[in-house]
Amino acid sequence: MQVDAAERLRLGVLGAARITSMALLAPVKRTGVARVVAVAARDPERAKRFADRNEIPTVHESYEALLADPEIEAIYNPLPNSHHAQWTVRALEAGKHVLCEKPFAANATEAGQMADAAQRTGRVLMEAFHYRYHALFERVRELLRAGEIGTVQHLEAAFCIPLVRSSDIRYRADLAGGALMDTGCYTVHLLRHLAEAEPEVERAEAIWTGGGVDRWLQAHLRFPDGRTARLTCSLLSEDLLRVTARVEGDSGRIWILNPILPHFYHRLHVTTAAGRRTERVSGEPTYDAQLRAFVAAIRTGASYPTTPQDAVANMRVIDAIYAAARRVSQP
Repeated sequence: MQVDAAERLRLGVLGAARITSMALLAPVKRTGVARVVAVAARDPERAKRFADRNEIPTVHESYEALLADPEIEAIYNPLPNSHHAQWTVRALEAGKHVLCEKPFAANATEAGQMADAAQRTGRVLMEAFHYRYHALFERVRELLRAGEIGTVQHLEAAFCIPLVRSSDIRYRADLAGGALMDTGCYTVHLLRHLAEAEPEVERAEAIWTGGGVDRWLQAHLRFPDGRTARLTCSLLSEDLLRVTARVEGDSGRIWILNPILPHFYHRLHVTTAAGRRTERVSGEPTYDAQLRAFVAAIRTGASYPTTPQDAVANMRVIDAIYAAARRVSQP
């Protein structure tokens, strides 16, 4: 549903990252609840090309100038992971709301600084775990809460992709890259939100590049009530492409294909003593639902699940996994 132009949230974009088109620009066009009014990048010429290609009216010469623009109400931050904290805090202190790409920060300490800044300034700060806004997630949680598979005993999540280009910033340790930071942060988040509890890390192992970045990682977790969990993530491994989740109960199991981008394609399989059934849960694109939630939080104070406090909790688990996976094995 389109809203009046004057009521649309006015957004500025930090950088000209590739993810911006899918995560923000397309949802802006489809939903009509916001408009992108300005962009800035380290390279002004790149920013200009980005703006021309996407019909963004204003190009600022610097990030600082973008944050100082009184026309802008909120900022989308898709900068490299190592830059999330600095520019999110600066945006909040400039009076802007922020939609920050995942992972929230380079570590839990930075995440805490961001959460503190949001509380101090009274601005909305949302971590962009878009999958959480699709109806598929709520359907799975509904099944678990209803005891469809009995008492949950074990959970698993995997997100493995083939990233063969070694020059990609996700292979740079100085930019807080790595499999756990890129795809693995989703698996941590998904397990935490399905379990509705915070885990401890029992052990973890990783395969590291020569540059000190994990290209494959697996971690074993345990929740306070005894439930166990395992996550697997990779940027390059023999498991080229896998995006799945599984929940095992004492009287059944749930298996999900593609819980991260379910609007493209997904399947939800539920197996119990009564047999096996397959469901498909309809819902708008995850990024559209996320943008609507972000705007609603700003305009009406509506609650949302990917809060700064949740982001800090997620980063704490990521830090603990990295600490457990300290042994380095060269590829």
